[in-house]
Amino acid sequence: MTHARVMVVDDDPEIAELIRDYLEAERFEVILSFDGKDCLRLFREYRPQLVVLDVMLPGLDGMEVCRTIRAESNIPIIMLSAKKSEVDKILGLGLGADDYVVKPFSPGEVVARVKAQLRRYHHLSAPESRTDTLKFRDLEIDLKAYTVRRRGRIVPLTTREFEVLRFMALHPNQALTRQQIYDNVWGFNEYGDLGTVTIHIKKIREKIEDDASNPRFITTVWGVGYKFEGGGP
Repeated sequence: MTHARVMVVDDDPEIAELIRDYLEAERFEVILSFDGKDCLRLFREYRPQLVVLDVMLPGLDGMEVCRTIRAESNIPIIMLSAKKSEVDKILGLGLGADDYVVKPFSPGEVVARVKAQLRRYHHLSAPESRTDTLKFRDLEIDLKAYTVRRRGRIVPLTTREFEVLRFMALHPNQALTRQQIYDNVWGFNEYGDLGTVTIHIKKIREKIEDDASNPRFITTVWGVGYKFEGGGP
């Protein structure tokens, strides 16, 4: 019995096949693709539970592929890139990627990240024994349905954005450091990039706040981190 269906997209067949071999050794079903347009066709045909996606692809680059997949699905996306620049990382995560690995990498690291992303995704998607809806003024966070509503309208959050908001909302009116948020949501301390937290907070604010530059729900605690404001009008 396989764990899950994973799509691996890389224009270098040797890299793609190496990742495939490691994943199949862990009983994952793997779909390979070597260019952006073919990737989207296969994604819609096979509906994988996770995508490992290279940034540099022929036909359609990985950033555009990421944007398209994220518009259609909230499954985890792990991006691969040979570029180490922070600009690539910010852009990739800003488009909805859940994790980011820089080449060269250990195939075992990719497998570990795939497992961790799927665990979190399944945990968030699984039915809970109780119906939990957190309500803060006109913002509702339904922990069972895995949805967020603002003034009754669905707010489209990615899996990771929801998890960040969920963690903060479960600790209202408490100043949380970026390290605390990262450790509780990502859990990869050895690969920690606290800038990832800043990027996700920015994206969440853009979606739930009337004015992201003057937030009411997620405020900045200078010198500390962030705080979810659980009360007030």
